[in-house]
Amino acid sequence: MEYQSIELRKLTPTIGAEIFGVDLGGQIGNQQFQEIHQALLENLVIFFRDQTMTPEQHKDFGSRFGKLHVHPNAPKLIEGHPEILVIKADENSKRVAGEVWHSDVSCDEEPPMGSILHIHEVPANGGGDTSFANMYAAFDALSDTMKRFLQGCTAIHASLKSANHQYREKTADMRFPESEHPAVRTHPETGRKALFVNRGFTTRIPQLANFESDALLEMLFRHAEQPRFHCRFKWRPNSVAFWDNRATMHQAMWDYYPERRYGYRITVCGDKPFLRG
Repeated sequence: MEYQSIELRKLTPTIGAEIFGVDLGGQIGNQQFQEIHQALLENLVIFFRDQTMTPEQHKDFGSRFGKLHVHPNAPKLIEGHPEILVIKADENSKRVAGEVWHSDVSCDEEPPMGSILHIHEVPANGGGDTSFANMYAAFDALSDTMKRFLQGCTAIHASLKSANHQYREKTADMRFPESEHPAVRTHPETGRKALFVNRGFTTRIPQLANFESDALLEMLFRHAEQPRFHCRFKWRPNSVAFWDNRATMHQAMWDYYPERRYGYRITVCGDKPFLRG
């Protein structure tokens, strides 16, 4: 598509684009919104530089795409804004979220449509990049035999695979969802097929014996994690990334300890994964 109200520069031929000429904290007209939406569908993850947003403006932008998601177990660190997930790491951190390749909260019955991360502070000496993978491309690169096989399979996604530390400290209001989804899903807007397993949440393929499931999942994880499917984004203060959770997975690099990285993320609700055709 040709864009009239935004400027788009692709990061790689496979995935990712930077968007210019947009103030996410300001008034976004219908045409500009539609072009941002189309850029997301075409590039799977889009990036914006030099953005200043209040929590209310951040939420207002995300709400244009759908109802906002509230993470089942994330601490509510901003009073009055349960939808905002604080992303932070510093000299006191023992772990950071997102170090393992994953699709956000794929353990939910209706995993999120997408996430919008606004990084306010970056490590002083660099580091903290985020990589994103195109799961359409990962599926397309499989053999026809493997594609047919996987379209007859489902996969179990369990929150406990990535949240054992939270489970040990659980409180009565915490939830640890587990869901079964197609191993290949159809994107509800583009109609394209994407591989839908990830190392962070996927535990097994119930149609297979355990040893078969373990071997197949490890092969699929390694396959999708190949750099040829990726783009890598170097954060600067007040950068924003918006990714389509239905056709990507991502990994946050924690290569800056003990320096600080800090930002806010909101997540847009999605629908139940399905496979068509």
